[in-house]
Amino acid sequence: MSLDTYPYFWGLIRNMSDIIQLLPDHVANQIAAGEVVQRPASIVKELMENAIDAGASKVELIVRNAGKNLIQVVDNGVGMSDTDARLAFERHATSKIKSTEDIFKIATKGFRGEALASIAAVAQVELKTKKAEASVGTNIYIEGGELQFQEPVQTLEGSNFLIKNLFFNVPARRKFLKNDNIEFRHIIDEFQRVALAHENVEFEMFHNDEPIFRLRKGGQMQRIVEVFGRKIQPLLIPIKEDLGWVTLNGFVAKPEGAKKTRGEQFFFVNGRYFRSPYLSKAVQEAFEGLLQPGYIPSFFLYLELDPEKIDVNIHPQKTEVKFEDEALIFALLRSTIKKALGIYNIAPSLDFDRDPAMDAFFQPQPSKANIETSSSGGSSFSKAVKVDRSFNPFTSEKPSAIESFNLSEMYNADVPTAEPSKINLFEDDDDLEEDLFRLPNGYWLFNKDGKTLMLDLGRIHRVILQSQQKEFKPNKNGQHLLFSIEYHLNEIEKNKYKSIKKYLPSLGFDMVIAHDNVLRINAVPEGLKESAVAGFLEKIFEILDYRTEDDFMSFYQDQWLKVHSKSKFDFIYKTEVEQLIKDFIDLGFPQYTASGKKCFEEIPFDDFKNKF
Repeated sequence: MSLDTYPYFWGLIRNMSDIIQLLPDHVANQIAAGEVVQRPASIVKELMENAIDAGASKVELIVRNAGKNLIQVVDNGVGMSDTDARLAFERHATSKIKSTEDIFKIATKGFRGEALASIAAVAQVELKTKKAEASVGTNIYIEGGELQFQEPVQTLEGSNFLIKNLFFNVPARRKFLKNDNIEFRHIIDEFQRVALAHENVEFEMFHNDEPIFRLRKGGQMQRIVEVFGRKIQPLLIPIKEDLGWVTLNGFVAKPEGAKKTRGEQFFFVNGRYFRSPYLSKAVQEAFEGLLQPGYIPSFFLYLELDPEKIDVNIHPQKTEVKFEDEALIFALLRSTIKKALGIYNIAPSLDFDRDPAMDAFFQPQPSKANIETSSSGGSSFSKAVKVDRSFNPFTSEKPSAIESFNLSEMYNADVPTAEPSKINLFEDDDDLEEDLFRLPNGYWLFNKDGKTLMLDLGRIHRVILQSQQKEFKPNKNGQHLLFSIEYHLNEIEKNKYKSIKKYLPSLGFDMVIAHDNVLRINAVPEGLKESAVAGFLEKIFEILDYRTEDDFMSFYQDQWLKVHSKSKFDFIYKTEVEQLIKDFIDLGFPQYTASGKKCFEEIPFDDFKNKF
């Protein structure tokens, strides 16, 4: 499109001789920082990977306020000279590559020389570093990309980076950071990725002066267990294959270790973490027939191959990798994992409808006795109405069908009710408009305003509970356990537990960290089964992955709603139904639930006339 289309703009250009100009360095660096430094976790990743490239055998990460106020990374690597320390903060200054050819055989984590310049452009950065052969080190302080001073300093061999007040000079960027819990979770993710890729390096992590991780040197299994806790160890199946040009090793978790929302999924190539939806599909296919729909297998898989056969320079954060023989890698993953699952006799699951993470958290409501009635006139219709009380609202299992039913009981107005003392809103007589009938399929018929409605009492009950949920008041009186339950926390779960600790007593929980990250549970909310406590806690910790502690209360309220909601099959007593309908009328008799499902449907009796 011609500029003549915009006369005003064209007129401005005609009055300007030169309009293109170079951006000042500090502006260019801030723009570049937008790709490299997205949040505190981005800095953690860059500095920890630099420490690994420097040959460190020990790396210490210290964080305050989820990295917003301080990120400190201390390593015992080779350190830098005075000149190198200063040049390291210049854009595109790097020791990793020297020619274009080097880009296609990268063996280090960093190589573009952008990270330190980008970090220094949006934070206050201090570096103390010293080489082994040097008598003194150097201390550099840079603020907003501007060097403030550089001077000699006595310091240990290696490098000590302090990143303070991230985005202090770009407040618009700082306000877009999430709350501390979410930002800290991202930091933990980056820490884990580097730590899992380098089990021969010792790592420590502290947040607000509290130790989070202390990882010793060891093997892959030891590192995985130290990061994710002892309970993951019995779930891990070893994976190993060597084709000469590529080797694959690591672990996949048994199907019971799969998760519905976010599993532990880690790919590494030549010690570098990367993401690949394509290769993740290979793992998923290897588990075909073993997982319930929507579940993701957990895995820790390490590839080693010639650096010239991969391209790591396709993403600013270097989290994507392009393989020369990606289809072969796909086939390798799928076949090797399938073989390992076969060796360990992992059989396909027979039940794909249940959600084990949410299965049977709470005990079903106390069942009433089966109804047994006898007809008058000496003829016996004493078959019981049998209702499956094992149905749990946390599962997608359908309740078992009513095994047999008594037509006289279902439709005879003389059937006794369980609580005859209650006022009957619908007196039983021969008038159809005042009758309330239960159908064998669990629905009820109700005449309202001259219309016959088929009611789904389960949905009606949920609508009523949702109206009460606005005044949700947890029951503080938990049920004390005869024997305490012990739950082994990993460091991540321990941090999450601390974030919601203040809410737990008001919900009926009595729990405390006893020793060695063991959570001792002495009391739980009424109805929570002892066998379901561990699964309930795991679901809570999963909810808190990238959400706030306030989301925990929303989750708990939702579970409270599910626990107390009944199925339409649970309503078999007439007086109970009458009270339910009365409450429903008080709400205005809404036709739909909050999720848009119908609570009732009008029966078009006029249509039946045409059948005869």
